[in-house]
Amino acid sequence: MVAAQRALGHREKLIEDPYAEPLVRAVGVDLFTRMLDGDVDFTAIDPAYTPRRAAEGMVVRTRFFDQMFLDGAADGVRQAVILAAGLDARGYRLPWPDGTVVYEVDQPEVIAFKTTTLGDIGAEPTATHRTVAVDLRDDWPKALQDNGFDSTQPTSWSAEGLLIYLPPEAQDKLFDHITALSAPGSRLATEHVPDLAAFTDDRSQVLRDRIKQLGSDLEMADLVYQGERSDPVDYLTERGWDVTVAPIREAHAANDFEYPDDEMSQMMSDLRYVSAVFRG
Repeated sequence: MVAAQRALGHREKLIEDPYAEPLVRAVGVDLFTRMLDGDVDFTAIDPAYTPRRAAEGMVVRTRFFDQMFLDGAADGVRQAVILAAGLDARGYRLPWPDGTVVYEVDQPEVIAFKTTTLGDIGAEPTATHRTVAVDLRDDWPKALQDNGFDSTQPTSWSAEGLLIYLPPEAQDKLFDHITALSAPGSRLATEHVPDLAAFTDDRSQVLRDRIKQLGSDLEMADLVYQGERSDPVDYLTERGWDVTVAPIREAHAANDFEYPDDEMSQMMSDLRYVSAVFRG
């Protein structure tokens, strides 16, 4: 889903990601293939919901994480870790400085699929590219270090689209691991959705209806973990990170986009983009 939206953003010339569409087509999920073929009528859901509008939210998110990595690189950070990398192609499309090592951490099947698919179309990494095929429920810090990761050097970390799929205690553990592996000057980018109940209470019916209208039986409520969890801003600040927050409306405005006023968008209107620099 994320890669399909990035593919639409690339088509609209809002971001540069030529690898998103080949990856989506290789996966072969009918809904997302039809999206790319122009066979999904977004306006049937909302008259203002054009393919460009469908892309804009993901463009904001993509630019946010891209910029974190680029800012780190400009400040001399030469290690980058993409957690739960999925179909993220930043190791192949960002202009990494010489000497940068990009680590992608995800389950073995995901890593193998993406690496093979991109290799088959002749894509070449733009940095030293190291895949770490491990489930985040396992000892991924050890797997990362076994692949050459140097915890004495600053690192740029992304945890994009990840936190809502973690149990509350796993979110804390993720941040604890990142902090333990980070040298001063390291960077981190993630998002925070304060109200996860929107995925399971009466409001979630709007989301379910929209997904079904598009032709999918995906149930987000089955994927999201409820329960009281730490606020990432407070949690990271207490552990030595200087944290900056960009509310989603402000992030849209900074990209010259108007935040949508449809009912589903309002469900996510409290999302915050979180960036942090580790002071040690």
